[in-house]
Amino acid sequence: MSDELDGKHGVQSLEVGMSILRAMVAGKRSMMLKDIAQAADMPPSKAHRYLVSLIRSGLVEQDRLTSRYDLGSFALNLGLVALDRVDRIRLGLAAISELRDLTNETAALAVWNERGPVVVRWERPRRPITVNVLTGTSLSLLSSAAGRVFAAWLPEQQTEALLRAEIDSGRVPAGVATLADARRLLAEVRRQGVAVLSQGYFARGVEAAAAPVFNFKNEITMSIAVVGVEGTLDLGPDSPALAALKAACSALSARLGATVTAGAEGLGTGADGGEAADAGS
Repeated sequence: MSDELDGKHGVQSLEVGMSILRAMVAGKRSMMLKDIAQAADMPPSKAHRYLVSLIRSGLVEQDRLTSRYDLGSFALNLGLVALDRVDRIRLGLAAISELRDLTNETAALAVWNERGPVVVRWERPRRPITVNVLTGTSLSLLSSAAGRVFAAWLPEQQTEALLRAEIDSGRVPAGVATLADARRLLAEVRRQGVAVLSQGYFARGVEAAAAPVFNFKNEITMSIAVVGVEGTLDLGPDSPALAALKAACSALSARLGATVTAGAEGLGTGADGGEAADAGS
């Protein structure tokens, strides 16, 4: 009977131990006993008993010189194994599907490859006029929202050659004629935490916004974009679509183990059944 109850209701002592671990993770540094107890909302004597067991299991360790507690080797191994098993693309696909439902706009997921950003999937909304995004579309670094996001957060050595090639080709937005101009534009993207293109998009009649998704190394790993018909998609600072985009990227970054967000760095159209012009995000 006791086993049956445990199966239905869980093991309370284990849940208490997990609350201590959560407090230590939230602390983001080694902690004294009193601080752990306060964060876990329990008396220090109780916290100490659980910490002894957590130390024996390898989930916690204590520095003998400072008496501070920190996550142990087994906890670190658990984290690394969990991160290794995360399917970032699967999570990204779920995120753009939810974003499409929230905004009723086209949502697209882009990743980086050796040729630059590329669209790996898009989700079309239920509305008469939409923007179609071709899977596999290679994106401009300066004339697409997702491209600007990658160029803004990737190391410059990964993007400089592509940026120079775009500038030399002349297929760049107004006001960008040199690499210095491009750097100023990308610095503004980083400051705002999002790239918004309401004019100068590489596909006519389209506007878009994109934000970065970070991994557990706090490096950009993907970009999510919302794409709409020019004049119908509100991309102002207080727009619901932009807020939903930022929230989706922040939530996905956290799911992938990131501890920063973009803000911290401050940090073709067609009709259903009719013609459509395909565009990248």
